[in-house]
Amino acid sequence: MTSPLIPPAEVAAYGSLPSPAAHTEEELSALLALLAAPRMRIATVVVGHSRGAASRSSAAAFAEAWRETGRQPVLAMVDWPEAAASWLRAARRFTAEEPDAWVVAAAPVGWAQMSRRLRHSTGWDPARTFGFAALGDSRVPALAGPATLHGMRGATADGGTWAIDRGWVTQQLPAHRPPVPHGTL
Repeated sequence: MTSPLIPPAEVAAYGSLPSPAAHTEEELSALLALLAAPRMRIATVVVGHSRGAASRSSAAAFAEAWRETGRQPVLAMVDWPEAAASWLRAARRFTAEEPDAWVVAAAPVGWAQMSRRLRHSTGWDPARTFGFAALGDSRVPALAGPATLHGMRGATADGGTWAIDRGWVTQQLPAHRPPVPHGTL
């Protein structure tokens, strides 16, 4: 069995990926709308985040907004470092509750590493995973491997959405719609 870790030279080849920025209200609303779409039937979520301030803040804001929609509480909040020996402990905590969906607020390189560990060692499904804007960067699935994040979706800072399909990130512009109040989904 080969290690799922991304070799340092491969990470370096992609250059410096930006750190996550503070989330926007449009981004949070779009993320909530993705999870609340009628066809999704999502009741339970686990939120994961890297340890940077913006990721922690985004994860906490999502958990609060999710609660305000009247949904079940977030089953677990799991964090992980940007650099680790394997990410196995965090991956097991992230998948232990078997939620309907996972929500991720993380830095790109740490998420690429974590997602590789998830695919290698757990029953995690990227098609049931939703992320904040920082993860909608085409270098993230390139680093993780094209099949690793296939089906993952998320929100852009301006309220649009993104999706990963066969290693490509596609973005959809925000719909011209009134914002969804957090307590009315």
